[in-house]
Amino acid sequence: MRWQNQTLDADDGALPGLERAGFVRTVRTPDFEGITFHEVLCKSALNRMPEGSGLPFKWTVNPIRGCSHACRYCFARPTHEYLDLDAGRDFDSQLVVKTNIAAVLRRELRGRSWRREPVALGTNTDPYQRAEGRYRLMPGIIGALTESGTPFSILTKGTLLRRDLPLLIRSARQVRVSVAVSLAMLDPQLQAEVEPGTPTPRARLELIAALADAGFAVQILVAPVLPHLTDGRAQLDELFAALAAAGARSAVAFPLHLRGATRGWYLDWLARAHPTLPSAYRRLYRGAYVIPEYADWLRERVAPLLERHGLERVSRAGDPEDSQGDDPRIPLAAQSQLALFP
Repeated sequence: MRWQNQTLDADDGALPGLERAGFVRTVRTPDFEGITFHEVLCKSALNRMPEGSGLPFKWTVNPIRGCSHACRYCFARPTHEYLDLDAGRDFDSQLVVKTNIAAVLRRELRGRSWRREPVALGTNTDPYQRAEGRYRLMPGIIGALTESGTPFSILTKGTLLRRDLPLLIRSARQVRVSVAVSLAMLDPQLQAEVEPGTPTPRARLELIAALADAGFAVQILVAPVLPHLTDGRAQLDELFAALAAAGARSAVAFPLHLRGATRGWYLDWLARAHPTLPSAYRRLYRGAYVIPEYADWLRERVAPLLERHGLERVSRAGDPEDSQGDDPRIPLAAQSQLALFP
């Protein structure tokens, strides 16, 4: 495989600006059954987004490639293919860990050219997936950003973030820190099918409550909404009620998109788990994105439910009504997802 040649210095476009450094070792441990860690030393931690990307930020940090959350719909799956790994099970179980990322980030942030522009975490894979419990990369990353006076945002499904909550509270006294949580369903059985490696919906609601109690204006990504699986009025009503009760400030919902290898991985699962639905999906998805009629229908369904439960309605970044650019209420990581799912 190409990454085993210890010449991981080409940019595949999936993690913009990343200059891959040398492969160090492969690790397996009984604590992470079925997971293989490939440790690398990165040359750069800050990834600069290309001009014209349409994203509402210029910089990201991605400590791990691949994700044990194993979400069947994950848009980042195709990024594994460059490494001669597949976008299915390899993405879920073959994780590339940048073990020196905090030290490299601290060095880059000390550079004279650094302008303390906002940095988004969680735009590719989740920085608080289970591997973070082993490698503890995030405290160093958070510390480096805070010490340099750099504002940052985090988007996660990982309840491991609670470990770093005291650190985030201290950081928020010095720089702008925003946190978004992704939660698109309450049904634990469906969650176990479609997001088998993620914390339960109940655990994520408890994370939201802890963040709200700590003073963060928690933004929720109800995303992706899965057609015919999680888009029922009663389902969404129950979800928004639970989010509001947990202390969420605002929410945004948008439908599933199926790009690249993600499409086949998701639709194969759908055919096995819900064999009556593939024909409906073929009508809804003529390409990577759902047809406009469904997107409009979902928007009209969600708006009154948000109002009913007192959740601020967040419009999509880049929509015509967002004439002033970034909405300061939306954590930057959440804005990245809005931009990635037009």
